[in-house]
Order: sequence, then C-alpha cells, then structure tokens
Amino acid sequence: MSAEENIAVVVLAAGGSTRLGRPKQLLEFRGKTLLDHTVDKVDMLGFQTKILVLGAKREEILDKIDSNGFKVVINTDWEQGMASSIKVGLQAALAEEAGLDHVLFLVSDQPFLERANLIKLVHTQLINNPKATYSQYGGNIGVPAIFGKAAFPLLLQLEGDEGAKKLTRLEDFNYCTETFKKGGFDVDTEEDVQQLKQMDL
Repeated sequence: MSAEENIAVVVLAAGGSTRLGRPKQLLEFRGKTLLDHTVDKVDMLGFQTKILVLGAKREEILDKIDSNGFKVVINTDWEQGMASSIKVGLQAALAEEAGLDHVLFLVSDQPFLERANLIKLVHTQLINNPKATYSQYGGNIGVPAIFGKAAFPLLLQLEGDEGAKKLTRLEDFNYCTETFKKGGFDVDTEEDVQQLKQMDL
C-alpha cells in the first residue's frame, strides 16, 4: 500500500461462535466463506505481512479456506476473549517485521466489508497519524481499525473480552474514524444467518 510505511494486517478469526453453534468463519455468502471474503479483500491491497489468528475449530477452518500468503498463528487461549487474539496477532506481526509502523485489524464476520473501507482507513491513518483509526457504523466504532506503533503497548495490555475500542476511553488516546455503512451487520445468531441469506442476491 505504501513504500514509506510498514503496515501489517491481522485477521482475528479465533472465536468459538458460541451463540451460533457452528463456525461463523465458514458460513457461505455469495459463493465463499465469510473468512475467505475477508482474506480476499486483504489480498487486493498488497500487504507484505499478513497474519491470520485462529483458535476454535482451527483444523476444520484451515481445511476449508485458502490461507495462502497468510502466516497462520493459533491462539490457544481463545476462550479468554478478544484481547488474547489481538495480542497473539500483534506479537506475530512484530515477529515477522520488527519495524512495523501500523497494524490493521479485521474480523471475519463482516460480510459487507469492501476494499474501499480498508483503503480509507489506511489513508486517514497515514495522513493524520493518530494512535488509531476506527471504522464507524451507526453510533458505534470498531473494526476494521488500524493502530500506529504508539498504540502497540496499549494493545498488549488488553485483558479478557476487551476489544481495542476500550483504548478510546483513555485520556490521551487520539484517534480518527472512517464511515463503514454496513459495518454494524455481523453474524452472531441463526437469525443473522437467515437475514444474510436474504441479502445474498
């Protein structure tokens, strides 16, 4: 994406889909699994360092997706929540590329993610150089989100089911947002799956 800035991407896909009862990473949408959709959008952007964090049902997931070009790392503590996957992913990215300037985090259950969403996030982060740039949908902010290296120590301090949104409540944590209109639709329940099927046209 940028010769001057060293950016890694981390796809967080370690969760157990407990509310759904089956791996949402493998749900089909427009002929592909949700995780493959996410991987494809990342592949379009030419990142050098690409990390895929798996945990629950990892053998089943690896058997059914194309992880080509991604370094797959396993979060054995995935049941502890999102923070553990963020830390595993960031540590893996830093191990691959010690001089990282930014890390872009994504999840695997946002079916309406587009390449343009990621480009806007990266552009805003590079132009304004905040500690982070989050996606905004409705009244909420979240992933995809990109973090500058000043935020890395804070990410590594997250615990339990805390996501990186928590950092926005820190007093000196400056951040930007970019609108992701359909980012609020994710897949957690069977009702969500049925709704997604209605949209799969």
